[in-house]
Amino acid sequence: MSAPQSQPSSAADFLSGVKSALTSVFFLVLAGTYIGIGALAHDFGFASWWLALSSMLVWAAPAQVILISALGAGAPLFEAALAVTLSAIRLFPMVVALLPLLRGERTRLRDLLLPAHFTSVSMWVESLRLLPGLPRERRLAFCNGLSVGYMSTAVSFGFVGYYLAAELPRLFAGGLLFLTPMSFLISTARNARQMVDKLALALGLILGPLLVANHVQLDLMWTGLGAGTLAYVVRRVREAAT
Repeated sequence: MSAPQSQPSSAADFLSGVKSALTSVFFLVLAGTYIGIGALAHDFGFASWWLALSSMLVWAAPAQVILISALGAGAPLFEAALAVTLSAIRLFPMVVALLPLLRGERTRLRDLLLPAHFTSVSMWVESLRLLPGLPRERRLAFCNGLSVGYMSTAVSFGFVGYYLAAELPRLFAGGLLFLTPMSFLISTARNARQMVDKLALALGLILGPLLVANHVQLDLMWTGLGAGTLAYVVRRVREAAT
């Protein structure tokens, strides 16, 4: 009798995740961002179905902008794939931080593959905020619902931007793409609780522009590694001193 009862519960948790996605601020962020990406794809001559498929497979707005821009400019497929891969490396620490929140005693490896693919800035920030308040057995379904809600938003508004591209000013479309990094910055600052988190964020805001101004390659990666390592070292020194 337990098996039939678990399915409605999982479905309810999934729908609760979808509802959380559609009522969060990231719904507006993704809507604006993907209107811009849809317009960008239209300007480069990509088909609308290609835009939808790349949104679901790449599932990272900065990487998708890189993909569209690189292929649209005539770059070889291998170079575009390499650039997208390097951009996606930034999501790996997010996956590592998220999966322990989802894994339970009976969780199978294949159950974690979908959340691993679904991991994005919006989903990661909201998951870290909402999952600790849920029982562990409900988190996986809720997280998948949250992710499906965000991905559906991205695909839907990608179509909106694609078909409104002729009417959308270029400056406005570019501004919409800026919503994602700004929302991530604000959400990260809001969720920073410990000193080491706040210090890493502050150091990153200082180190990032310096690397960009000096034309350092892979500036985003070095910003994360440098700021995170320095914040960790400061924390260990403070702990040793006390």
